[in-house]
Amino acid sequence: MDLAEALPLGELAAAFAALPVFPLFDTAYFIISVLYLKYEPGAVEMSRKSPFASWLCAMLHCFGSYILADLLLGEAPIAYFSHNSSVILATAVWYLIFFCPMNLFYKCVSFLPVKLVFVAMKEVVRVRKIAAGVHHAHHLYHHGWFVMMATGWVKGSGVALMSNFEQLLRGVWKPETNEILHMSFPTKASLYGTVLFTLQQTHWLPISEANLIFFFTMFMIVCKVFMTATHSHASPFAPLENLICPVLFGSVSSGHPGHHHDHHGASHEVSHPPPPPPPAKSKEELNEGTRKRKAKKAE
Repeated sequence: MDLAEALPLGELAAAFAALPVFPLFDTAYFIISVLYLKYEPGAVEMSRKSPFASWLCAMLHCFGSYILADLLLGEAPIAYFSHNSSVILATAVWYLIFFCPMNLFYKCVSFLPVKLVFVAMKEVVRVRKIAAGVHHAHHLYHHGWFVMMATGWVKGSGVALMSNFEQLLRGVWKPETNEILHMSFPTKASLYGTVLFTLQQTHWLPISEANLIFFFTMFMIVCKVFMTATHSHASPFAPLENLICPVLFGSVSSGHPGHHHDHHGASHEVSHPPPPPPPAKSKEELNEGTRKRKAKKAE
């Protein structure tokens, strides 16, 4: 039985889940995605020197999650580009943000109150993509839990996971910014969200898909709007992770990395004492050595 059936939000959640995302929400998604591209150092200069490379980067920001999900499922990674209306809309957004006279479009969409609305709308699309990715993988691999989670995860955060490849298109190589090593909040939230949607899809979570979409979307909207408004990078999951991770995976040692080796080295020295120093040379040997050095200099 669905735990949310008794709540009056059931009909609202069903209507919200059936709400179409194209073109309104997709436009907001493209605007925020291309805005983040323009924030990257050197992105504006690249758009002037190589507009085609800039357009390719913008398409990766807009459709990278679909490309990566298709690669995982063995489908054509270019298949989503058959949606002409979406590609044309994303291209128009890219052109207006980078090339609009006097940066008027960029100034309007980057104005914080307007930007917060677009950020909230983008999270609506993100959660829909996670749910659609899990549902699609479940259709292909009915009992493949990890396939469902992987597909939903890349659908929700594929752009971030492809960031190193996108950097190469811009002529930048920063392996230390690997999203796997340093997960941002959207990537981590997409991972947790895809676990929930996988449990729901396999009937281990007693809630309907519509209700899960509604509640998880509200959570994402609140978190992202707050973080964007306050310019915060702190993860809402940090307190819980700081409590659980040391118990499950241990904590990082506060000592120096070489301390462990020094300790073993010391014990090794105790069990095997160093050889005694060579005996001191006699006075005659020292005088003989001095005479030889003087003779060598004279030669």
